[in-house]
Amino acid sequence: MDLNTVEAVVPAKRGAIEDWRPGDAWLAGGTWLFSEPQPDLRRLIDLTAFGWPALTPGRDGLEIAATCTLAELARLKAPKRWPASALIPECCHALLGSFKVWNTATVGGNLCLALPAGPMISLAAALDAVCTIWGPEGASSSMSVLEFVTGPGENALGPGAVLRSVLLPDAALRCSTAFRQLSLSELGRSAVVVIGRRSPATGEVVITLTASLPRPEQLRFDRPPTPDELRDALDEAQLHYYNDVHGDPAWREHLTRLYAEEVRRELEEGSP
Repeated sequence: MDLNTVEAVVPAKRGAIEDWRPGDAWLAGGTWLFSEPQPDLRRLIDLTAFGWPALTPGRDGLEIAATCTLAELARLKAPKRWPASALIPECCHALLGSFKVWNTATVGGNLCLALPAGPMISLAAALDAVCTIWGPEGASSSMSVLEFVTGPGENALGPGAVLRSVLLPDAALRCSTAFRQLSLSELGRSAVVVIGRRSPATGEVVITLTASLPRPEQLRFDRPPTPDELRDALDEAQLHYYNDVHGDPAWREHLTRLYAEEVRRELEEGSP
């Protein structure tokens, strides 16, 4: 869709966007930005001008640039020491887009859009990802993805701030994982995503719930929980299930509990 109110497209430059004003927007892949009218926009600031490397593996984990596309992420050949990298293609395929969308949509855009069904939110939250944020005057800060996504379509970015990258920590990538996802229709948006991981070093089990809730939620256990312990944790969390055309709250709750138990059992037994 043409954005006929936009008067300028300028390259991003760190520390240079000090005059951030209403009508500005960051431009990365633009798959959502150009998908519907944006009558309030006047200027687009092109993040691709930074030239950030898409993927940077290191001792601390995997750094994913905000401008990394889903296609680039899905092609990652992760080292064997990171078994949790198996979640990457599973989460990428949860976004049922064409090859054009896959080659244009970005990890950062998916996170910043903050839709409950955002597959990059599911991936990042499940692996305790840390967001690096640049302020409009060059300041840098970091926060967990659980803090970054604050609600449907809402994130923690202030005016003029931009998501620079997401770090998937090495310790989380070394975990064994279990993945469950379901949509109301075959090609529909995810209604429920449940991802579990178990640490080989400490035995800690983390179960992350997304898509069925307004924002990501986690259940953490020092060791593999029993069925009763998992059920009690879900009860105590007092979760509020999301309601939209992609799923009724009662149905989402039923599937969340069903899949959480399947994930718990798979992590306990060590095989799908």
